[in-house]
Formats: sequence, C-alpha cells, structure tokens
Amino acid sequence: MHRRLFLALPAALAVAGRAQAATDTASAAAFVKKLLGDVLGLVDAAPPDLLAKVQALVDAHVDVGGIASFCVGRYWRTATPAQQAQYQELFRKVLMKNVLGRIGEYKGTTFEMGPAAAKDSAISVITQLTRPNNAPNRVEWLVADAPGPKVIDLIAEGTSLRLTQRSDYTSFIGQHGGTLQGLINALIAQAAG
Repeated sequence: MHRRLFLALPAALAVAGRAQAATDTASAAAFVKKLLGDVLGLVDAAPPDLLAKVQALVDAHVDVGGIASFCVGRYWRTATPAQQAQYQELFRKVLMKNVLGRIGEYKGTTFEMGPAAAKDSAISVITQLTRPNNAPNRVEWLVADAPGPKVIDLIAEGTSLRLTQRSDYTSFIGQHGGTLQGLINALIAQAAG
C-alpha cells in the first residue's frame, strides 16, 4: 500500500481495463504526442491553476474509472455501488495527489516519439522521455477507445503500471478483510495525509 501509485507524472496518465482498440496507429501516436506536449508544457510553465489544468487533462484523456475498477480486480464485483463510487472518488484524489507531489521532477523533460503498433485491444505507442540529468526512459503508452482515445496503460521500465497497482491493491484487500472497504479506509487516510 505504501508503494507509489505510479512511477511519475507520465505514469499518472495511466491506465484502464477493458476498452476497444483505437481506430489506427497514426491517430493513437498523434494523441500521445499532443497529450505529452500539453502535460510537459504545463509542468514547465507551472501556472497558478496547475492542479485544475492537470486534472482536466487526466479527466479528458485517461479512463480513470476503468483504472480504478481494474486495479481492484474481482473485489470490484463484490463491492456495493456506494463503495464503488467512494473508491473511485478516492482513487482519483490519491492519483492527483501523487501526480502533483512529483510533477516538479519533470521540469525540462523532453520526449521523442517511437513506433506505434496494434497490441491486443489497443494501440501501443512508444516514447522516450529524457529528464535533465537522467538517462532516457522508454515508456510504452497503450491507447484505446473508451469512448474516444484514452490511455489505458503505461509500461515504464518494463513494468505495466496497471498490473503492478492491481497486484498491490488486491494483496492489500486480501490482508485487510477481503472487501473493498479495507482499501477505502486506507485511501481515506492517504488522501487526507
């Protein structure tokens, strides 16, 4: 539970579950290029309303609801509608708290676009991010229609972020009562802290 929610800012633009494939590789690559440019432009400019602007990008281009439900696996189906709603709201708050806590690390970051190709029910778009004084980092973005193009997963440093988060969350739930409520209680504390 104490592991990072996502590796860093690009990872915060992460992931969902069951979505249809994006229409084509060129559209998915253009989507990722624009999204990365928009996010990194905000980081470098650091406007006073940064939280609102980053939140708007995340809401528009990431299937946060799909991410949230995917990350709790089978426990999603056994939760009440009220628990599902509360969990999704907390997931979003904790996600944004983690993003904003690390956003400064990406000042001056540049990126290069790599190839795009169909992968399962999505389009894989490869990018290389370079932060000042750091080695380049390969990030694979999975884009699908959910509806409209949405980032549904990031594979950074060879690790799928949605699968890592799912493993962490389902393990935590299993160790804390076997219901979504245990995770909700932990996320309440995390969002407040």
